[in-house]
Amino acid sequence: MGELLLVLDEGTTSTRAMLFAPSGECLGSRSAELTQHYPAPGLVEHDAAEIWNRTLACAKAMVDKAGGAGKIAAIGITNQRETIVFWDKTTGEPLAPAIVWQDRRSAALCREWREAGEEPGVQARTGLLLDPYFSGTKIAWAMANWPQLKQAGSRLAIGTIESWLVWKLTANENSGGLHITDATNASRTLLMGLGSGGWSDGLLDLFSAPRDALPEIVDCAGRFGATKLFGGEIPICGLAGDQQAATIGQACFAKGDTKATYGTGAFVLTNAGPAPPASKHRLLATVLWQLGGRRTYAIEGSVFVAGSLIQWLRDAIGLIETAPETEALARSVPDNGGVYLVPALSGLGAPWWEPDARASLSGLSFSSTHAHIVRAALEAMAHQSHDLKTAFAADGADWARLRVDGGMVTNDWMAQDLADMLDIPVDRPDFTETTALGAAMLAGLGCGLFSGLEEAAQMRGPGTTFEPKLGADARNARIEGWNAAVERVVR
Repeated sequence: MGELLLVLDEGTTSTRAMLFAPSGECLGSRSAELTQHYPAPGLVEHDAAEIWNRTLACAKAMVDKAGGAGKIAAIGITNQRETIVFWDKTTGEPLAPAIVWQDRRSAALCREWREAGEEPGVQARTGLLLDPYFSGTKIAWAMANWPQLKQAGSRLAIGTIESWLVWKLTANENSGGLHITDATNASRTLLMGLGSGGWSDGLLDLFSAPRDALPEIVDCAGRFGATKLFGGEIPICGLAGDQQAATIGQACFAKGDTKATYGTGAFVLTNAGPAPPASKHRLLATVLWQLGGRRTYAIEGSVFVAGSLIQWLRDAIGLIETAPETEALARSVPDNGGVYLVPALSGLGAPWWEPDARASLSGLSFSSTHAHIVRAALEAMAHQSHDLKTAFAADGADWARLRVDGGMVTNDWMAQDLADMLDIPVDRPDFTETTALGAAMLAGLGCGLFSGLEEAAQMRGPGTTFEPKLGADARNARIEGWNAAVERVVR
């Protein structure tokens, strides 16, 4: 058996295969963009067949780079969570578009359930809220609106992205694939009991989710099956949703350890230990990992729009040509000039949970320039993070320091702004792709390269710490301006 680890990192805007040595060194990477489909306002879809085909091509490139399947010890998969796929168990082909986590089509259903008094019970069982974000609401909408799903009967398979990829990797000419999901992804569906770790009959009924179509819930590390698509057998040994994988990649193994990932969205997870947490301030409780049938939990705050805001400024508005130029633009002005951008392009996430909120740009004057708008967009990351920190603190889980990762924090100005506005040290690893790193750690654990997560943490390398420098008066003035801007959006 080889000792290299192949990670399939299935994101929202791209898919990627990465090759790791047990030391944590990244030996290669191949990525491909994914087409974003917006059939109507608030609707976001992917083509599951495209996801599979482009993931397969990237994986083949990395297997070739490794020198063949025999050089690879295991595959780890990490994925955009909540996105849901519907496929035919017989043909292995999608039956409908994949509904992406950003999609808001189930907002009306969520309002109906909340008005019927369902949310407290759902939150008590799942740790989640009734929001279009979560997979169960998407399943309910799809089962009511796409007749081909009911017509499929026992042939229908439903799963999140890692479930879809495992099925396709393990299927062959004579049989269908392995239908599994790991506990972290299952905990994001609104269908799993947070304490029991199993599908809940009451929740399945509420969201019209057919049990026979759902995958088996498994650990995050272990030997789950194998693929023979690369010229030899490679076991699949690690599975985790992207934010949980990033938390593992940041070695947040002690209760209270906190990481924030700034990618398409922004997600903060704090290790809550072995008991399911309960939030009174509209944060989420979720499974951080499950090993040997035992779960470690996290408190999570989810921001829907982060890096996608910069992409929007570039592609839809034309305000910038490349994402890296935002750092120089932010530095080119002494402050935001009173400009605030509330990036509710797909509603507001935690702690507001306003799916119908729309973005706003306020405080403009003749002295405002495109640099002020770009700076306001970057500042929105720290402002939204401060809102989350306030909610975490109210739940007794305040952050002493923050470990950050994701594409946005390669921007030194933004990393420093986070430290300034949160008034705590911010640690950024030199290798910021910690989502893939966490999946590699789990794969290494699952195939026996590592004896435990602590040993796997050797893969995490050095980093840089940003200390807060901003004075309290300037910080408070910005927070007041942000709060006023948000209030105009949510009222």
